[in-house]
Amino acid sequence: MSLIKILFLAVLIVLPGCGGAVGIVNSMSNTDAVAVETGLAYGQGPRQRYDVYRPVGAGTDAPVVVFLYGGAWSSGERGMYRFVGNALAEQGFVAVIPDYRLYPEVRFPDFVEDAAQAVAAIRRDVAGGRPVALVGHSAGAQIGALLAFDRRYLGGAACDTISGFIGIAGPYDFLPLTSERYRRIFPEATRDQSQPINFASGRAPATLLLHGSSDRTVEAEDSRILAQALRAAGNRAEVRIYDGVGHINIVGAIASPLRGQASTLADISNFVRERAGRPGC
Repeated sequence: MSLIKILFLAVLIVLPGCGGAVGIVNSMSNTDAVAVETGLAYGQGPRQRYDVYRPVGAGTDAPVVVFLYGGAWSSGERGMYRFVGNALAEQGFVAVIPDYRLYPEVRFPDFVEDAAQAVAAIRRDVAGGRPVALVGHSAGAQIGALLAFDRRYLGGAACDTISGFIGIAGPYDFLPLTSERYRRIFPEATRDQSQPINFASGRAPATLLLHGSSDRTVEAEDSRILAQALRAAGNRAEVRIYDGVGHINIVGAIASPLRGQASTLADISNFVRERAGRPGC
């Protein structure tokens, strides 16, 4: 293994939390082929902002991909994911990474409502009304799945707003809660509504679920169960399990030094291209 890969893996390993990949050395992913706009507002709050990564010379029909990062609903910041924005833009997509409010400032469902507000603004102001592809990792995948499957968040228009949903190492069926911290994040009165699996029986956008077989933060069974429920309801759902891949390096593999760890970027890109401009359902 090259020295750069060893250093890259060391950065991933020492970072805390389920959003560990947020500490990837973003300077390694700088590129002159990508134009970046930062701090665009979708709401009034300081965490209601998003960054846009555009391929230089991209046409108005370039697919738009919205990435929701993880961090246990309590950490994360859009600037830490420049490696994702640059990587997706290098594939020819307009990548958009929003922040959303976190615990303890807010609790469920506030962060999901922020993401819904961000997606609506991005579709209007960046995608020109076209459907966007929605990608989420870990907690971001749980948020994205609720946007895709629970009709309340996008006004019943998920099939028109989202061309497809890609969940990376997402928790979709995580009750009962064993941690007091998570009990505070997900109040009992709305806890059942936090589970994407509870909304898988309706009409849903085409879905691709990516997971690592060595993930010990969120077991791969979560993705298998969700895909099974979606397919039972007549929806399109694919699952890809990467052998020997864990919770952190599945998203770290989007960055060029670690792409040999998993085909995360290639699988996202192929799915987005296939779904580009199409309604999700």
